[in-house]
Amino acid sequence: MRRILTSLMKLFKGIYKFIDKHLITPFSRAIYYLMDKLRNNPIHVEKFLNHSQVLLYLSLIMAVITFFLVDSQVITLVETEAEILANEPVTLLYNKEAYVVEGAVDTVDIILTGRKSALYLAKQLGEHEVVLDLTDYEPSDTPRKVALTYNQTVDNISYKLDPGYVSVVIKKKVSETRSISYDLLNEDKLNEKFSVENVVLDKSEVVVKGSEDALKKIATIKAIVDLANPKFTDAISYEIDNLPLVAYDENGQALDNVEIVPATVGANITFSTYKATVPITVSTTGNLIAGKAISSITINGKANYTVDIYGDKEVIENISSVPISIDINNKGENGAETYKMNIAKPNGVRSISETDARIVISFGDEKQKTVDVNHITYRNLAKGLKVNLEGQDSVPVQIKGVSSVIDPLTAENVEAYIDLADYKAGSYEVDVHIDSPDPKVNYLVTSKVKIIISAE
Repeated sequence: MRRILTSLMKLFKGIYKFIDKHLITPFSRAIYYLMDKLRNNPIHVEKFLNHSQVLLYLSLIMAVITFFLVDSQVITLVETEAEILANEPVTLLYNKEAYVVEGAVDTVDIILTGRKSALYLAKQLGEHEVVLDLTDYEPSDTPRKVALTYNQTVDNISYKLDPGYVSVVIKKKVSETRSISYDLLNEDKLNEKFSVENVVLDKSEVVVKGSEDALKKIATIKAIVDLANPKFTDAISYEIDNLPLVAYDENGQALDNVEIVPATVGANITFSTYKATVPITVSTTGNLIAGKAISSITINGKANYTVDIYGDKEVIENISSVPISIDINNKGENGAETYKMNIAKPNGVRSISETDARIVISFGDEKQKTVDVNHITYRNLAKGLKVNLEGQDSVPVQIKGVSSVIDPLTAENVEAYIDLADYKAGSYEVDVHIDSPDPKVNYLVTSKVKIIISAE
């Protein structure tokens, strides 16, 4: 309201200054000039001008003349200005049940030019309705240039639309029945201990409408399940309404030129929580100083430390442990070393019960002994081949570690194997490897074994 009053005050001040400058002052000068010329009859002139009704009528006549001059724009009080109304919506008129329109615009810019007062009224009172009328057009594969129209509600204003024309293609609307699936959104926002066990949609098919070309581009139609929904607080089943349906092309891009009927579906979503308890296993890199070996490893004060892991059942069932790697290079001079480590979640694990570990590794004097291992397995042998050891029943294996660790070990505790990846039929001498999951024990094999690989 204050802005309107300010604009009106400026308008009246402009009118007053114009009348004073261009009418009252020249008129007064003319009167004085006339009086000067009529000095011979001053009494009659003064008597005429001093009459109470004369100045009133003269003022009224001048005001009426000024009004008509301004209103007819013979005289303008202000310069012509321009205003831009950006992103005004376009109303599209066509037979929506029978046709599909491609190339139409959703918004346009309206450029208005005229007097400031008229522009003000146009912005305040105008409806600014822009229409693209295609009701008289028939389907065609040839683009047509069609003008947009603007419903101007204030006179004395010029306007221009940007764009003023659009090239559109009108096609017949066809429909098909398509199957639907679902897609999970915001999985990272779901409670880490939950997994989606099942999603059952209340519809398996929907009708899609659009041009024949548009329907050919549809690869999948999916109901979007937003797992960030705050109601998902427990591992139970939920009934969800109004899941939006989206059509995608073969590149995974959403298609906005097709209509899906219905546009939403309902679903029953079941959450579960699957947990497994697995140990933390410590592996080491590097070499201790000469003569030293690991005597014990504790994790958070325990020799055997376990954690709970959560996730999808098929993932969790394939995880037997959570590994941690520690660099012990050139360690062993002190009696023990303490490490503060992060417990990283294995791939596919959504949540883990502990994320930090305090690991203490104690050292002692290294001892060694040798055992003869006569059970050697093989790995990675190609299909259609078989392997035989050639004239060798056992292989010596040197075991290193502190006495308390290696004394109980025998040949039966040692898992020896040969790796036959990329080997073909023939005779070979190959290295023997030891599968050693215990970082407190080191194994050394210096002998090779002779093998013969042949077809089965």
